Amino acid sequence: MVLRPAGPCQASTVPGDPNMATLEESFPRGGTRKIHKSEKAFQQSVEQDNLFDISTEEKSTKRKKSQKGPAKTKKLKIEKRESSKSVREKFEILSVESLCEGMRILGCVKEVNELELVISLPNGLRGFVQATEICDAYTKKLNEQVAQEEPLKDLLQLPELFSPGMLVRCVVSSVGITERGKRSVKLSLNPKNVNRVLSAEALKPGMLLTGTVSSLEDHGYLVDIGVEGTRAFLPLPKAQEYIRQKNKGAKLKVGQYLNCVIEEVKGNGGVVSLSVGHAEVSTAIATEEQNWTLNNLLPGLVVKAQVQKVTPHGLRLNFLTFFTGLVDFMHLDPKKAGTYFSNQAVRACILCVHPRTRVVRLSLRPIFLQPGRPLTRLSCQHLGAVLDDVPVQGFFNKAGAIFRLKDGILAYARLSHLSDSKNTFKPESFKPGNTHKCRIIDYSQMDELALLSLRTSIIEAQYLSYHDIKPGAVVKGTVLTIKPYGMLLKVGQHIRGLVPAMHLADILIKNPEKKYHAGDEVKCRVLLCDSEDKKLMMTLKKTLVESKLPAITCYADAKPGLQTHGFIIRVKDYGCIVKFYNDVQGLVPKHELSAEYIPDPERVFYTGQVVKVVVLNCEPSKERMLLSFKLLSDPELQKEPAGHSQKKGRVINVGQLVDVKVLEKTKDGLEVTILPYNIPAFLPTPHLSDHVANGPLLYHWLQAGDTLHRVLCLSRSEGHILLCRKPALVSTVEGGQDPKNFSEIHPGMLLIGFVKSIKDYGVFIQFPSGLSGLAPKAIMSDKFVTSTSDHFVEGQTVVAKVTNVDEEKQRMLLSLRLSDCALGDLAATSLLLLSQCLEELQGVRSLMRSRDSVLIQTLAEMTAGMVLDLVVQEVLEDGSVLFSGGPVPGLVLRASKYHRAGQEVESGQKKKAVILNVDMLTLEVHVSLHQDLVNRKAKKLKKDSEHQAIVQHLEESFAVASLVETGHLAAFSLTSHLNDTFRFDSEKLHIGQGVSLTLKTTEPGVTGLLLAVEGPAAKRTMRQTRKDSETVDEDEEVDPALAVGTVKKHTLSIGDMVTGTVKSIKPTHVVVTLEDGVIGCIHASHILDDVPEGISPTTKLKVGKTVTARVIGGRDMKTYKFLPISHPRFLRTIPELSVRPSELEDGHTALNSHSVSRMEKIKQYQAGQTVTCFLKKYNVVKKWLEVELAPDIRGRIPLLLMSLSFKVLKHPDKKFQIGQALRATVVGPDSSKAFLCLSLIGPHKLEKGEVAMGRVAKVTPNEGLTVSFPFGKIGRVSIFHVNDSYSETPLEDFIPQKVVRCYVLSTEDEVLTLSLRSSRTNPETKSKIEDPEINSIRDIKKGHLLRGYVRSVQPDGVLVGLGPSVVGLAQYPHVSQCSPSKKTLYNKYLPEGKLLTAKILSVNHQKNLVELSFLPSDTGKPDVLSASMELPLSKQEERKIEAKERDQKGEEKNQKRKEKKNQKGQAAAARLPSKEKTQGKRELQTPVSEQERVNKKAKKAGPSEEDDSGMEVYYREGEEAMEEMDMLPKKPPKPAEAPRLQLPSGFAWNVGLDSLTPALPPRGESSDSEEDEKPHQATQKKKSKKERDLEKQKAEKELSRVEEALMDPRRQPESADDFDRLVLSSPNSSILWLQYMAFHLQATEIEKARAVAERALKTISFREEQEKLNVWVALLNLENMYGSQESLNKVFERAVQYNEPLKVYLHLADIYTKSEKLQEAGELYNRMLKRFRQEKAVWIKYGAFLLRRSQAGASHRVLQRALECLPSKEHVDVITKFAQLEFQLGDAERAKAIFENTLSTYPKRTDVWSVYIDMTIKHGSQKEVRDIFERVIHLSLAPKRMKFFFKRYLDYEKQHGTEKDVQAVKAKALEYVEAKSSVLEE
Repeated sequence: MVLRPAGPCQASTVPGDPNMATLEESFPRGGTRKIHKSEKAFQQSVEQDNLFDISTEEKSTKRKKSQKGPAKTKKLKIEKRESSKSVREKFEILSVESLCEGMRILGCVKEVNELELVISLPNGLRGFVQATEICDAYTKKLNEQVAQEEPLKDLLQLPELFSPGMLVRCVVSSVGITERGKRSVKLSLNPKNVNRVLSAEALKPGMLLTGTVSSLEDHGYLVDIGVEGTRAFLPLPKAQEYIRQKNKGAKLKVGQYLNCVIEEVKGNGGVVSLSVGHAEVSTAIATEEQNWTLNNLLPGLVVKAQVQKVTPHGLRLNFLTFFTGLVDFMHLDPKKAGTYFSNQAVRACILCVHPRTRVVRLSLRPIFLQPGRPLTRLSCQHLGAVLDDVPVQGFFNKAGAIFRLKDGILAYARLSHLSDSKNTFKPESFKPGNTHKCRIIDYSQMDELALLSLRTSIIEAQYLSYHDIKPGAVVKGTVLTIKPYGMLLKVGQHIRGLVPAMHLADILIKNPEKKYHAGDEVKCRVLLCDSEDKKLMMTLKKTLVESKLPAITCYADAKPGLQTHGFIIRVKDYGCIVKFYNDVQGLVPKHELSAEYIPDPERVFYTGQVVKVVVLNCEPSKERMLLSFKLLSDPELQKEPAGHSQKKGRVINVGQLVDVKVLEKTKDGLEVTILPYNIPAFLPTPHLSDHVANGPLLYHWLQAGDTLHRVLCLSRSEGHILLCRKPALVSTVEGGQDPKNFSEIHPGMLLIGFVKSIKDYGVFIQFPSGLSGLAPKAIMSDKFVTSTSDHFVEGQTVVAKVTNVDEEKQRMLLSLRLSDCALGDLAATSLLLLSQCLEELQGVRSLMRSRDSVLIQTLAEMTAGMVLDLVVQEVLEDGSVLFSGGPVPGLVLRASKYHRAGQEVESGQKKKAVILNVDMLTLEVHVSLHQDLVNRKAKKLKKDSEHQAIVQHLEESFAVASLVETGHLAAFSLTSHLNDTFRFDSEKLHIGQGVSLTLKTTEPGVTGLLLAVEGPAAKRTMRQTRKDSETVDEDEEVDPALAVGTVKKHTLSIGDMVTGTVKSIKPTHVVVTLEDGVIGCIHASHILDDVPEGISPTTKLKVGKTVTARVIGGRDMKTYKFLPISHPRFLRTIPELSVRPSELEDGHTALNSHSVSRMEKIKQYQAGQTVTCFLKKYNVVKKWLEVELAPDIRGRIPLLLMSLSFKVLKHPDKKFQIGQALRATVVGPDSSKAFLCLSLIGPHKLEKGEVAMGRVAKVTPNEGLTVSFPFGKIGRVSIFHVNDSYSETPLEDFIPQKVVRCYVLSTEDEVLTLSLRSSRTNPETKSKIEDPEINSIRDIKKGHLLRGYVRSVQPDGVLVGLGPSVVGLAQYPHVSQCSPSKKTLYNKYLPEGKLLTAKILSVNHQKNLVELSFLPSDTGKPDVLSASMELPLSKQEERKIEAKERDQKGEEKNQKRKEKKNQKGQAAAARLPSKEKTQGKRELQTPVSEQERVNKKAKKAGPSEEDDSGMEVYYREGEEAMEEMDMLPKKPPKPAEAPRLQLPSGFAWNVGLDSLTPALPPRGESSDSEEDEKPHQATQKKKSKKERDLEKQKAEKELSRVEEALMDPRRQPESADDFDRLVLSSPNSSILWLQYMAFHLQATEIEKARAVAERALKTISFREEQEKLNVWVALLNLENMYGSQESLNKVFERAVQYNEPLKVYLHLADIYTKSEKLQEAGELYNRMLKRFRQEKAVWIKYGAFLLRRSQAGASHRVLQRALECLPSKEHVDVITKFAQLEFQLGDAERAKAIFENTLSTYPKRTDVWSVYIDMTIKHGSQKEVRDIFERVIHLSLAPKRMKFFFKRYLDYEKQHGTEKDVQAVKAKALEYVEAKSSVLEE
């Protein structure tokens, strides 16, 4: 309402009536004086104190401005006689108390919630309408939706039906009292309640009624107007305009609220036609003709009226001739207020009718005079605003006061809101003009009036309503109560909020009641405020409440780079989900969780954790946000005010090159400042150089104040700038080769970065742009990685190759292998690294020169190669020498023992020394006294010339060597690549070692060194102490006798004759002591002229014997090479002697392996040449004989070239004695070219007709073998050439690595064609050839009886392979006497690889056709099919029959019985508990997780050629120790073979271990047992200490290798010990126990397998029932296969005691069935039926068992018995199950009959219908299926069920029918729906 301004009035007082006096202040009475324009009259009724009290229900959160504009006032005439009391009674405005049930009232929709409407009523009241009070049709729809549990499509929600501002006619249904003692008004809009006062007869055309749409018809809508006996219809044409204008073109929906005008009435009100057109509704007026009475008068009607009386509080009107009504001051027309006079004609709208007092209230406001128009003003602008100094406009005693707001708008405050309490209320303070502080608290839409409050508590309240609270705001609240789900707080007078349990503190607290108590005031932050649902969530997490960072309250706030606080709501394996305010959340992907990789985020982070994050990316439209915990930006720098930014400097970007000044040194690096802005930063020590060793050196010499140029900014976070000075990274960034984000990275790219961190599983590499990746251990190096930290150090520069990029998770995998990361020519890279390193050292020298100390400056000037005159200071214990007398006192100069060069030195002696290197960290100078270095030769050197050099000094990244020819010093890099940092001990260089160098500079530079590149490592000379067992045989093993002490000088020269005494005898050489104590050596090849094969020449000489010998060479003790006599070191060599008679007499050879390389010597031997060699040792690991031909020439004889005898190959160490002379044939140089490869079986030619030994490389089922020979040759053996007599399982005995004797049939292809038939490989044995070779069609004659293997079943017959390239065809009439109807049976019973006997019917040479017959009449063998026809369709059982057949035939007599036992053993252990059969395979009931794990492993395993049901087994059989098995045949075992541990694809005995090869190297054919070692040890004499040490080292190596192999997770268990270890680690895993049993069964150790089972039963925890049951079942299987009936019964009885009896019975029945013990199975089922007659599973199983045996009649009887025994509730299920079994195994017609019978009794059993449909789809015709569907869709079932069947029918037709069929089904569905809805309407 708008109130008019009132001016100063002359109040005439009425003595004695204070009330009147107060009134007259504002409303003067009498007279016709014109009131001043500015004055304003108030018409207000005055009531008791609580008249204007606003109850909570009345408080509104919607607001609206009061209307403006002063209006002219006219004198209102009031009779003086009339007391104010009577006026008050008549004009009392509405209050909650004055409302009563049944009162009809006009309201306006204020708020629309999900399930209720909030209605604004006149005079500031409000009420609520529930969703069930809209109309009956809508309520019905709601109930349907609840019953159906899913939303109905055509049901609109309340917010879609109603909108704020709509005027509605309501009836008060109740006035109740809420929990807080406030009154609540419940209303109803249901036309039945609102229009109940009307009768059908009372309806007249032109009446304006309200109604709701109850249904949609063809030509219009049925409208519920609530009048009994009347059907109201709204024709479509009449509704069109409304639909178009008001409903946006949408059809009207059930429950829609309409204002409608009656167009015509038929049948005495029985049927009425309506209109909702805007023109008709807005002009409708209630007239006398419509016969309205006070009983049926409705709110919202517009009437013509006459002013009867004007009073200060309102008007009294006369309308519809007979009725009077009241208009209170709030409902006058604001524009005309004050101008009303008696008898004035007006239009008014009825607001409410009181049912008892019949008082009618009306409104003159224009907005109400056009029915159907919504109210436009819904709220007031400044709701919640606190206003100071608001002047009073007028005061009404006991009612309230009117105030004038600043903009001229008037507002009203009820009496109860004028003061904090009744006691403090002072009426005199509300005189016009007085000012007060007040707050706008509400707005009444019906009165268009703002409501104020002057209460202090309300003015000071932080928030008035939920609307005022914004997410992210910090609020204060009072604790109300603590619940398990959180804490309730009171935030404002009517505002409550919840702090969830997770948000009570930064961490989760268990007992919040100890921290918080009711009444405590707390400070919290708003997480979420939903004003519609009045839902408020807050947090008490201190970090969030006190955070100064900007809060994110919507996705638009999240700008990239913004840092803020949030809390984790979910931790997943892919990252963390972080939530902010207002339900905004984002994802921190795994790679952004930390700078280091976090494999398992759930261990590091927890839900509820407060975190600081930075926004990486945000897409507000998709509500997606990417975050990071790596805080990249620098908030401190960003926050700098403008003034400081000049001083603090601009922001340095990542990737920028800057100059820096050193401030100070810290433990880890340098604190620096970036010039010119003086921004602090940090430069870690490793980032000073690309060379690991130079970092600490530069750090040592840099000091505060030094400037570094071109330093790279690596990263910025938390105000912390990290720098890097690595030249490689700087040049990468400068060249723009550094990718900035993941989208630029592709696999195969080479990137330069540095090692960020080192983990056990790999190293993390970071790149200059901040991206990082992981180099896993496997691809970190080409060498074997034991420990990652051995290979790399943190901060090291590396080159990485991208192998894998996951852009979504922002991760990449890298390879650091040199083979992947090669940067071009190794020599060039090596030189570059060397020059960089030396350049950096020069940089250090320049830093040293700037120091004050003379000593340091002098050191800086000293370079390698300078010659100094020094004085010996002292000789230290370790043999090194300290010198003095350098250029500066205090200088430390040192020569190591090696660099003394054997000179005798004493203190004070003067010496010339040459500088090798200056150590700038320890300030020591390394010098050498070697004369060839001091006296360098002046010789011109050529660039790129190759020189021999000797290593003189080693640094970490380079070495200094001296050229042998000239003595010049040259430096060469020890690495040829940034990643090349790891060396095995055997690869490390040693001082004194010879190397081959290629010079790259010819003049020493500032460093004093020539630059060179080292040649191949093979050119290095001198033995290094290698420790690696793999390479030990590559080096000469030194006799300890030769290595004692310093070798004495001798004056011998080559050709001298000497005498000496034999000191010791070794297998290949003899040690001799000559005169003067010189030690000499005689090699086995230099003892006899003619060496007979098999003898040991060294045994000819005895210890102590005197021998005369000739010197033939001198062996250098450092390099073990034979030196030429001219060599300066020849004097200190060990003389190599010869006692050969021929050499003693005349000529002699001179040994020199110094200048002639070993390779040159080896080249002198020609392939095919026969040589004598001496056995040095048998290498067990590599399986070769190591031999020596001469002192400096060695050879190897591989296992396969040692002998053609299996016996020899099994134990070569027994056959060959160490030291023995062997006659061998040269095959060629070894791959390393350092050895000769020899053969003891003649030249290894592999030509046609040759016999050779090979190893099985691969077994291909049904095809044959692939065999490998030494030197990479490969051959193939056809299945027909494996043996002279064919067998059912020809390849069973072959496993990879097995050694076989082969005959070469042909060498035409690259792959040789081989035969293993003994008639070929051992023709002299004359073995019987049962199956002759058939190599071509010419080898076949008509009438022959031949055996062959089934190739395939073709449409015209069966193809059988008779030879490698010969195939015959048996047409179906010639296959079997009984011709099965289904051709698939042939596939079943004649699988590929089956061995058959066939008679040749005809041979057609032209067409290459061979016709065969398998008929018994032709072959004399049983029919191939008839024996099988009786069998059930299971492969397992079929195998049994065929195995029996095979035994009868006696074809396999030559097979060992042991093998059969083996197969049986495997089969037994394989029979495991099973519930179903899937294609003849058995499934084990393993726990799901384990099953899945096995499946995954199985998938990864071996080749995916075909279903691999073979498995790897390691076992020993008899004498033969088999080698490692790789992969058995990849196809299911042949039917006639006892299954070899045959298991379903889902289960593997060895739990996936089989998919990986063992870590141990192949054991060859040798068992290497202790017994074999004994004779070998016996031949050796007592060993010297050095030998024992060497052996000890070897033993340790072997042990560590074995331990490593054992630790390998992929390793196969190979022994009982292995299994014991496994079951110790997983005692409850039945799979492991069953594997263990299988292991014993393979070796036919039945008792041991039993013992394992018993152990398992004791060990497995009693809780693991299923695991125990698995073991029991395996034990039952074992007893069934190998035990007696008695032992089986004992196990069975025990199993029944310890497990659920029913399960055990069922498993045993399955075992009997599968092992063809059908009689026992039948008896067991009968026992079960007695014991478990109430279990339907038993009846069903027995029925299936009988049906499988084709005993249909017995199965029917079982069904009858089952129905008698089982409770009736189970009958339908059992009948259905039997019907299914009939469908699958028996008679489909009978199955249909059972289903039909069941469904006629139980037509509504939808589950039975469903099964029937399934079965018919599988086994029946399309017509049958459609017939069933047609019957189902005409059943009367619940709509939900019908929907299911219609959907199935539709899916079926989509799959099998045409488009027309699909449409037909849709039409039927539509028909059903329409039929349903019409039934509902009726």
